[in-house]
Amino acid sequence: MKVLHVSGAYSWGGNEQQLVDSIFGLQKLDVENIIFCFKGSPMDLYAQENNLQIRSIKKQKSHSISLCKYLKQVVVEDGIDIIHLHTSNSVTTYVVADLLYKLNTPTVFSKKGISSPKKGLSSYKYNYKNIKSVICVSEAVKESFKATLKPNNHHKLTVVYDGIKIERADQKTDINLRNKFNIKSDTTIIGNIANHTRAKDLVTFVKTIHHLVHVLQVKNVHFVQIGKESKYSDTFMPLIKELNIEDYISFTGFTTNAMDLLSQLDVYLMSSEREGLPITIYEAFYKKIPVISTKAGGIPEAITHDFNGLLAEIKDYKTLAKNVKYLLESTDRVSSFKERSYELLMSKFTTTQLAKNTLKTYQQVLQND
Repeated sequence: MKVLHVSGAYSWGGNEQQLVDSIFGLQKLDVENIIFCFKGSPMDLYAQENNLQIRSIKKQKSHSISLCKYLKQVVVEDGIDIIHLHTSNSVTTYVVADLLYKLNTPTVFSKKGISSPKKGLSSYKYNYKNIKSVICVSEAVKESFKATLKPNNHHKLTVVYDGIKIERADQKTDINLRNKFNIKSDTTIIGNIANHTRAKDLVTFVKTIHHLVHVLQVKNVHFVQIGKESKYSDTFMPLIKELNIEDYISFTGFTTNAMDLLSQLDVYLMSSEREGLPITIYEAFYKKIPVISTKAGGIPEAITHDFNGLLAEIKDYKTLAKNVKYLLESTDRVSSFKERSYELLMSKFTTTQLAKNTLKTYQQVLQND
């Protein structure tokens, strides 16, 4: 089986990492994978560095005729059996190309996040007749996306949980957080990995720090936020000085091999308001770092409150802070959370399971075509 993975991303985040992780899993099942992406994008560079097959083209608008023609060319010349769309703009490209040039190739789309219902042209493309299956990253995403799909297309929805490539745990970073930020050896490090986007709600992250330090009086902590800055950074950065927590938080910016930094944390904290089901949670599970999070999206499908982690309602910084304090005072809980989460990961959330379930979807689509 030969699969063309189409990505219109021009940045790197969890979705892109998940795409390439899934390819490594599919390769072990004798699936041939080709990545269709923009030249010079992080995906293009990653594929080159890791000897993955690529078909790349200069960045252009998703409905560009030359882009659509090139997609048709690749599908024909490479004898593609399945097209797998990984981004919203790749769906646009596919639909235009199929309408103009009849790709005649079974197609699936991966829906990673939770978004508001789509109307008009956006609704049309997601309901397009030749998209045979929509792979949702969690049950929460599946339920949310039903509002965009017409009822007669709900049968296309299927859940395939993401999974991490265990081998990535061997990739090391040269950053030592305690040395870099002068954090004392007896200070608890609480970390977060997230590019600065609205969905990650880092305002709540900052408010959690303030409540923990200045209201609950837990002082012997230091927070490290790992991720790429953006225009959204301006919505929470000023709060750090305003809430007088400058001595309690540090930022690394975007960091390669961020998974390795997890092993330097004592607690992993997520404050997201919108998620599919982030792979950083799985990575924390693998590194045996206890997780505290909001109940955003599919997160409760991986974390059961007070069984293998602690949860709070979205934007509830007070409960997030209380959960941190509770965990720091409960060494027995820390140990049980680590082991239960690790066992869950290895049984359900690795690229082995991801690849098997994705291949099953491919096979079903081909059988029904």
